[in-house]
Amino acid sequence: QVQLVESGGGLVKAGGSLKLSCAVSGSYFRVNAMAWYRQVPGNQGEFVARMTRGGTTNIENSVKGRFTISSDNAKKTVYLQMNSMRPDDTAVYYCNYQGTGSDTKDSNDWGQGTQVTVSS
Repeated sequence: QVQLVESGGGLVKAGGSLKLSCAVSGSYFRVNAMAWYRQVPGNQGEFVARMTRGGTTNIENSVKGRFTISSDNAKKTVYLQMNSMRPDDTAVYYCNYQGTGSDTKDSNDWGQGTQVTVSS
């Protein structure tokens, strides 16, 4: 019953910046954690960043210092700010939701993905 709508992907030059957004809507009781993953066609998905309800963040080493995960609770939106981007950041980025639904059951949902392409 949770919907995740991603936006902000596109084409950017190496060294540039891009900010992804993931809007959470639908029926839910509590968001427990939000995360970003990315996947190159033919490759396994890769963890990027995660933020828990309590405010704890975890960022993958290859993007640490360049990427930041944040949220705006009023807008029910999670962000991924990407700076100093490199061509190997090119991938489809997916928003992940972990939470408790109105039925009190835990759920794990994914957005549709947004393409990010970094040119050299």
